[in-house]
Amino acid sequence: MSGLVNALVIVAVVAIVIARQFRARVIGTDRRWWLLPVVLAVVALREPGVLDSDHRIESGTLLAVELLIGLATGVGWGWTTRIWTEPDGVTWTKSTKASGAVWAVGIALRAGVFALGSALGLHQDSSALMLGLAGTLLVRGGILAWRAQSAGVVGRPAPAYGDDERSAWKERA
Repeated sequence: MSGLVNALVIVAVVAIVIARQFRARVIGTDRRWWLLPVVLAVVALREPGVLDSDHRIESGTLLAVELLIGLATGVGWGWTTRIWTEPDGVTWTKSTKASGAVWAVGIALRAGVFALGSALGLHQDSSALMLGLAGTLLVRGGILAWRAQSAGVVGRPAPAYGDDERSAWKERA
């Protein structure tokens, strides 16, 4: 795929994920939460421009930093998301304001990595960004699945960092 198509895929996935994260949603621990991140990673790794061929060490270092930022964003997002179980046994999830802050910091850090790479004269492909996004979604999905399985107290929200413990409002489609 071309860089433009990759950029469009990244923007579409981020827009969908951000739009959905602040609405209450049922979370199923048996669903395939890992599928989208794996598809994104496969698409990113199929591209030949993941590393700059003229500056392999520098671009590899920036790729590692991008992946670490992605993983840290996923951890922060997973732990700042509110999870609760209704009396009927259905588990719900909704992101908090702290989750939005995690996203904002993650995006700012990624912009900083891109700026650093540009300052160093490195060719940067959208594949690195897609790999970081895949890592974010994979870690967040794993943490949420684990938290949902371990949320044993019915009707009481599992604690989320930055959550002010107000009752969560569910949206129904």
